[in-house]
Parts: sequence; structure tokens; C-alpha cells
Amino acid sequence: DVIWATAAPVSSFVLGRRLCEGTGIPNALDFRDSWTITYNEFEDRRPLWAKQYEHRRMYRLIQGAKSVVFRFRAEAECYWRAYEGALQASKIYIIPNGYEGSITEFVPPERQKCQILYTGTLADYRYDTLLQALQILKETRSEVAEQLHFHFVGEGADTLSKAAASVGVSNMITTQGPTSHEEVTKLSKEAHALLILGRPANMRGYELFAAAKLFGYLKLGMPIIGVLPQDETKNVLLQLDVPTVADVDCVPEIVAVLRFLRDAWLQERLPYLLPRASGCKNYSAEYQTDNLVRALEGKPACEPYIPGTVNLPPSLRFEIAQRAGEFNRRKAPN
Repeated sequence: DVIWATAAPVSSFVLGRRLCEGTGIPNALDFRDSWTITYNEFEDRRPLWAKQYEHRRMYRLIQGAKSVVFRFRAEAECYWRAYEGALQASKIYIIPNGYEGSITEFVPPERQKCQILYTGTLADYRYDTLLQALQILKETRSEVAEQLHFHFVGEGADTLSKAAASVGVSNMITTQGPTSHEEVTKLSKEAHALLILGRPANMRGYELFAAAKLFGYLKLGMPIIGVLPQDETKNVLLQLDVPTVADVDCVPEIVAVLRFLRDAWLQERLPYLLPRASGCKNYSAEYQTDNLVRALEGKPACEPYIPGTVNLPPSLRFEIAQRAGEFNRRKAPN
């Protein structure tokens, strides 16, 4: 009935289109990341002619699709403007990443310290201001600092460990390299809250980022501490009424959130910090399935996309204007 092509890799879109042309079966494109729009190390090394060729090909792929799925409205707006004229609003569907199964019931573990867990790679994430906040807590509110403990698991933890030592907060942090899913599950059950970080602001398109771990965190049904820029991760947490979200560039705000968490732990009020359960259901596979079926069948989206209702991310405005301008110049008659 329909050819469903999901990227990455982007080449799956090309194969989907060729199958569409060879069989007459319509194809749907499913973007599970902002391919060709946001920063990509490989793409940034490519020569200009290759980027221009890729832009023209992506234009044709989007233009010929029966439907196109994006994760966020801001992401859809980026493609709408970068590939001006290729998309029809009625063909756009917004389906964010999510989780499968039911949300776990949160039972705060009995421990002598409030345990905050971070899982996943650290190399491309910002934690410098978090460490500064811990340093301030240690120097000004030692009783709070002594009751907080962070455990980082994943690639790059050794670099964070050295950074923590340089600001004198090693006693508040333990690190561990990549481990098994079973071990991560065990560590999660021993934690009182989960930490999530954001990409640095010098990374093009960081505003469209929402780590896959965010949706795994939602499924665990635990308090979430967000130290984030103005990105989609923050948007999701705020929409779910999470009270423990701090601006990554505001150290006093991070300090305040950590103190708030510690007080909630001390007063046994951690369940009040949980993401709103009714909102979390919007990210479940069961809820998203209907939207996906509508996209594959070409039926109207549950919530139609309206162009121009969201702003372009600041870090992408020049890039998108440049892409659109270059493409329009090439389309113009000599």
C-alpha cells in the first residue's frame, strides 16, 4: 500500500523513491533526526558542490513524497523554509520520538544521600555550569552539597571526572564507563532523580535536539533534572510541568534547582516532581501509532501543521536562508 522510508540513513529515502517510481506505490518519508539541516561532522567536510547536489536531491525527494514525518514543529518549519515550495502543509505530520510499554511506578529508594543518575555519552554535552553550581553549593551550602551525589555512566565520564577534580567537587561525583542495559536498569532503581544535559550552543541546530534518553527517562517515571539550553528537550519537560529544569547558562538557577531537589528528597516529596503522567502518554508508542497510520494512509493529521506558527532556531536562520536563497537562484531562468 505504501513504501515507508525512515532516515537515518538518508539513502533509504533515495531507495524508497526509486521503488516508488518503479512500482507506482506512494512513499512516505520519516525524519528521525534533522538530516542535512543540523550539524553533521561528515556533511560539514563535504565540498560545496556536493552539498548543493544533496540539497537538490532532497528537494525532489520531499516534493515527491505522499507524506513527510518530522519530530517537532520547529523542525518542520526548518524544512518548510529550506526547501521552499517542496512541501505541502497537508502532507506534514509531527510525531516525536517516544517510548514503548507502560510507565514504571516510582518508588524512592532508601539511601543516605539523594542520588542523581546520568546515563549515556558525555562528550558532546555541556556540564561545565553544573560543576560550577556544585562548587558553589559546596562552598556556600555544605550541608546541601553533602546530601547530593551524582553518578555518571557512559563514554566521556573520565573527562568529566577530571573536570570535577579541577573545581574540587570529586567527592560529590562518581563515574563509570559504558555498561550493560541490565546494569543501567539496576542503577536507575537506586536513584532518586535522572539528569539530562544539552548540546553546546556553538553546535548548529542544537535547539532541535531531544536526546533519545529523554523518552527512556519518561518511561522510568522518575523525577528529571534538566540543565539545558533552549532546546526541544527543555520544551518537552516544561510541557510536562517538570519543576526541576534550569538554564544551562544560569549557574544560580542550577543551584536553586539542586537545592529544591534536595529539599524534596529530605521532605519525602519526590513523587510531586514527576513529569505529568497524562502528558507523558503523548510520547507513548500506542498514542503515536494512530498518527503514523494517518501519515502512511495520507489522512489528515490529528493536529495539522500550520507554516509560520513557530520561529526558526537562531543557530539555523542563516544556514536555512542561505540554502533557500542558493536553490532559488539556481531555479531562476537565465
